[in-house]
Amino acid sequence: MGHARRPAVLALADGTVFHGTNFGAEGEASGEICFNTGMVGYQEVLTDPSYRGQIVTMTYPEIGNYGINPEDMESWRPWLEGFVVREHNEHPSNWRSDRSLGEFLRNNGIVGITGVDTRKLASHLRDHGWQMGIISTEDLDPESLVARAGELPPLSGRDLVREVAFDSPRRWGPSGYIEEEDDDFPRAFMPYGGKPISPVGYLDADDLWFGFRVVVIDCGVKQNILRHLVQRRCEVIVTPCTTSAERILEWEPDGIVISNGPGDPAALGYVIDEIRRLMEEEIPIFGICLGQQLLGHAYGGQTYKLKYGHRGCNHPVKRLETGEVEITTQNHGYCVDPDTLPDEVEITHINLNDNSLEGMRHTKLPIFSVQYHPEAGPGPHDSHYLFDIFIDQMKERMIG
Repeated sequence: MGHARRPAVLALADGTVFHGTNFGAEGEASGEICFNTGMVGYQEVLTDPSYRGQIVTMTYPEIGNYGINPEDMESWRPWLEGFVVREHNEHPSNWRSDRSLGEFLRNNGIVGITGVDTRKLASHLRDHGWQMGIISTEDLDPESLVARAGELPPLSGRDLVREVAFDSPRRWGPSGYIEEEDDDFPRAFMPYGGKPISPVGYLDADDLWFGFRVVVIDCGVKQNILRHLVQRRCEVIVTPCTTSAERILEWEPDGIVISNGPGDPAALGYVIDEIRRLMEEEIPIFGICLGQQLLGHAYGGQTYKLKYGHRGCNHPVKRLETGEVEITTQNHGYCVDPDTLPDEVEITHINLNDNSLEGMRHTKLPIFSVQYHPEAGPGPHDSHYLFDIFIDQMKERMIG
């Protein structure tokens, strides 16, 4: 038996209204309405902390086919405010699934609405730009909901990162987070594939490096970033966005990753200040998504809000060095303005849909970043090489 559905309404601040039925939790959800063009990957979308403050619309018509499984979580819980689909499949069929999408949303208090013409909604957002909105199973009066949506404050200027980042440093290992009594994190041998990891790094017979210590600044990190680092035999420390540069340097990192995360980068001056301090140490730094935007500000540049953002797993990006085109996963509503960057910052990647900046590197320091998600696997694995570039930078620094 499927879960009993109640009428639900989605209302946008500009007066646009969609009627449907509820799945997931009942009640109300409010936030910035955005859309994701991925045909698959809804579980990763639900658990990506970068969607904090947003109601997400999936443009692919049937969602929920393969259910939810514990292996594909990008965080320990879903973070978006609400979920909008054309047709919710209540009866998933996949050997990895241990619950339905609707059950997952109900258990986590996330309001969903199904029966919405999601492609019409996406087209509306593309034409008119981002909108604040409300989903409700309680107030079904369109006029009331539109008026309330119009009173919602925009996400610009709001610090969403502190809402999603974990509140204390942790280590991540081959099996996930490691429980430890304190956060001194002495360098230690860690098991990986039956081999010990050196505490200082060395070459084995296959010319593989072991034991680079990487500190990840958690602004809402996706766990697959951490998996990619451990797969490359890095010792990974994940620390909150509020951590000082001095504390990070006490761990003696070989490299630093600035993670993805939600919201407006210009609201994160306290993170930007610490990044500038870390840049002085000439330690390799790799910025991902929000991490690129924060580096843009640290360089002295500016960011701007996109009309409706880039969200999906089919965005073409050109790597200028080689001319190759990567098919990428993206989730961002802000972008670095290339015209505001200093001369020592070089553009490395551009978006082929709108020519926006997708990657950059410092020409004098071992710092580089991309606006998309290299840890994701949207079918192709086009962008995984970026992690190898990061490893190579740490190797070069160690060799001197």
